[in-house]
Amino acid sequence: MTRRELIDLCLLSPDAMEDYPFDDGGENTIMRHRSNNKWFALITEHDGRLCINLKCEPMQADFWRSVYEGVVPAWHMNKVHWNTVYADSDVKLLDLRAMIRDSFALTSPKTKKVKKI
Repeated sequence: MTRRELIDLCLLSPDAMEDYPFDDGGENTIMRHRSNNKWFALITEHDGRLCINLKCEPMQADFWRSVYEGVVPAWHMNKVHWNTVYADSDVKLLDLRAMIRDSFALTSPKTKKVKKI
């Protein structure tokens, strides 16, 4: 899978946008929500391998790590709440899409609760 394919998978989510906030020649692609500017994915290279960092509930993060060799605690991020998924690994496309959707949902803008009178 290529960087562009990972970006395109992320852009399937509504409100998603790609961003290059670092002065690194485009080595790090940040996928954000347009509405709140929060990251839901970081696409980068680590140890010469293309990967994507995705937010995850802690128990789900542990589950994915136990299922796939290509899912590890996130490089350069909170290792409880983020996973690194290697693009050239054993992770099935269907599961990668699920991980991206979960990360997007976990970082989505929160809706305000209406106070009851």
